Amino acid sequence: MSAVPAGPAIAAKPLDHSKRTAGKGRHTLTALVFLIPALVVFGVFSWWPIVRGLLIGFQETNLVDPATWVGLANFGALFADPLLGKAVVNTLVFVGLALLIGFPAPLVLAVVLSTVRRGAGLFRFLVYLPVVVPPVVAILLWKWFYDPGHGLFNGLLGLAGLGPYPWLDSPDTAMVSLVLQSTWAGMGGAVLIYLAAIVGVPSELYEAAQMDGASIWTRVWHITLPQLRPVVGLLLLMQLINTMQVFTEPYVFTGGGPENATLTVLLLIFRYAFQDGAYGQAAALSFLLAVALGLLSAVYLRATRSWSAS
Repeated sequence: MSAVPAGPAIAAKPLDHSKRTAGKGRHTLTALVFLIPALVVFGVFSWWPIVRGLLIGFQETNLVDPATWVGLANFGALFADPLLGKAVVNTLVFVGLALLIGFPAPLVLAVVLSTVRRGAGLFRFLVYLPVVVPPVVAILLWKWFYDPGHGLFNGLLGLAGLGPYPWLDSPDTAMVSLVLQSTWAGMGGAVLIYLAAIVGVPSELYEAAQMDGASIWTRVWHITLPQLRPVVGLLLLMQLINTMQVFTEPYVFTGGGPENATLTVLLLIFRYAFQDGAYGQAAALSFLLAVALGLLSAVYLRATRSWSAS
């Protein structure tokens, strides 16, 4: 039987460029259609309040009657207020104490908990429990702890012949008291993040160091901490931003007292807006705080870029 001669090969017809472009355009248009609702919601509830707040900073308004444009008058009145300097200093003191006391505490606790084998779940639950407690409830509980007459702390110290101490009633101890409660209430989340990062450290590093006779402290210092540098850097930035905006603790504990010793920037903004009715000054100070936090974040990220990524 003679073989049938093969016909000419049919070349694959390349896809028309206009059709490919049209297909990509349809996919892009579909993505935009699904994205528009999210952009609208984000713009209305996030960006518009920011823009509106900035505009109020240049206006005299009671949020009911038509606003009057006053230019930089709100900023001038703000810088003429002697309480502004006091609030800024108090906020920086709170940030410094929170970094000194509250930043290393979760890391140390996470390292300790990472070595626990029996009952590890229970300990982690107890560490995270304060985060679940509503902030105002936790503060009121600690307010009883700090009570100079019948508080828990003075009662325990009295058994050792110490005290009583005016925890919240003295300008010398009020800010430290706020930092202690804030550290207790907020470190649970950081502890769990550190624990998750410690689990990711290769066990071979610890085994090799242990074979070389390295102590626990040496292993933590030369293995654990270097491996956690990106996480430590991120949590440090988050703590700086959060502590710069401290409000609930001074508002519920002391109302800014005694003698304005715990008056913070956010509490001063609250006073301007809801006690004095100076919404323009409150908006102006809010804008300045946002700018300060933005600059702080930019400088910090630039300064720690190589350190955090290594």
